[in-house]
Amino acid sequence: MTDETKSTEDKAPVAEPVDRTVTTKHTIKVGGKELKYTATVGTIVIREEVDKEGHKAKAEMFFMSFTKDGTRNAARRPLTFSFNGGPGSSSVWMLLGLLGPRRVPLAKDDNVRLSPPFHLTDNEYTLLEETDLVFIDPIGTGYSRPLSGEKTDPDEFFSFRRDLDSVGEFIRLYISRNERWHSPKFLIGESYGTTRAAGLSGHLQDRHGLFLNGIMLVSVVLNFQTILFHHGNDLPYVLYLPSFALTARYHGKLAKKFQDMDQVAFIAEVRKFAETDYAAALMKGDRLEAREYDRIAARVAAYTGLAESYVKGCNLRVEIMRFSKELLREASLSVGRFDSRITGIDRDDVSENFERDPSFDIVHGVYSACLNDLVRRELKFESDLPYEILSFKILPRWKYSEHQNSYVNTAETLRNAMMKNPHLKVFVANGRYDLATPFFATEYTFDHLGLRGAARENVEMAYYDAGHMMYVNRKSLSALAGDLKRFVKRAS
Repeated sequence: MTDETKSTEDKAPVAEPVDRTVTTKHTIKVGGKELKYTATVGTIVIREEVDKEGHKAKAEMFFMSFTKDGTRNAARRPLTFSFNGGPGSSSVWMLLGLLGPRRVPLAKDDNVRLSPPFHLTDNEYTLLEETDLVFIDPIGTGYSRPLSGEKTDPDEFFSFRRDLDSVGEFIRLYISRNERWHSPKFLIGESYGTTRAAGLSGHLQDRHGLFLNGIMLVSVVLNFQTILFHHGNDLPYVLYLPSFALTARYHGKLAKKFQDMDQVAFIAEVRKFAETDYAAALMKGDRLEAREYDRIAARVAAYTGLAESYVKGCNLRVEIMRFSKELLREASLSVGRFDSRITGIDRDDVSENFERDPSFDIVHGVYSACLNDLVRRELKFESDLPYEILSFKILPRWKYSEHQNSYVNTAETLRNAMMKNPHLKVFVANGRYDLATPFFATEYTFDHLGLRGAARENVEMAYYDAGHMMYVNRKSLSALAGDLKRFVKRAS
């Protein structure tokens, strides 16, 4: 026997990957009543058809599902699939902040950092009252991983299209294996999860004939042109202005007449200026006359709390990171991107941008600790892999090949899905202090969706005095949870 032959024969066969799940029973109290539910967590293998090779295992996807016990005709109960954004985020945020039967503790004040250790509590606002819940961790997040192999690209699923393929395949598998094709079906996504949800609305219809009852969008970005501050793209400067103005007002940086004005009237005034005089001025560019330039700069400064000289130094165009650093610079504070009510302290007071988002600092530790405790101690799933709460490795590797030389925009996919399925309803949740996905940008997107006829009545907008993750505040958590429950009832 030659060394070459021996080497080949000594190779151990690669074990075929298999699903690994754990099921447990639980009880919580909601509104003074017991709610009994079954939790199933684990990984399922995503296989795809490969020419001449049959079905090939491509990835393992981690999920957590919660189904209410004692339900008559459970196969017809509403079913909701949830995911967060990033790209690169696990499903932990809405799982433990808003939807699931257990939640993280809440601080009494929005700007307070809770002290570790952190402990889970029953979620009296859980959507499990109205719908069964499945939380999906896209590949590369949570415990979801691509499978290794000679022909496997480790970054294969880090793209707009392959993300839709894998999440859509998981949804199809879960519905089929659990006999839920008769259930009213919903998606809920947050941030990039709204981009994914809109993309899936078309993908699930076209690929699997799976028509949805409703989509819940939390902190929306469907059209990336509305949030990317690129030279030559004046749209974000207009669409961020109302959020900048509310932020400055919250921190007491405006003139007394604006501080004392009714909030609804104040937002309406800033909106009107933004979409008329301000938008027209930016469109004129270098043709803008000096007197008009000065007038616009004064108005922008008055609404944003920034010095008029600073606004002029930015050529009337204040970018988000500059605003976050400049607004409270004299107090040596920066304001958050996810929630502009939250402030933080940087090492350098004269830098152009903040060194980190203080509104992410407030939630990162508590959600991470509570998730790891929930999975292993309460739900009994064991893995020595690190649970990727938010993977910053994925974002720079993410590919938008289908959108070369254009902005990512899934609004058209959503419009097409809603026209094909006139029963598809959409709920949109906006945080007034969200500087990641500002509410005026969301309004712009839906105002340009191009829905025709009765389909326009299928979109519902709601607003909360909160940031990107509006559920970290008890008042907005209660309001959002109530709105979602009513939406699921109506759309079912």
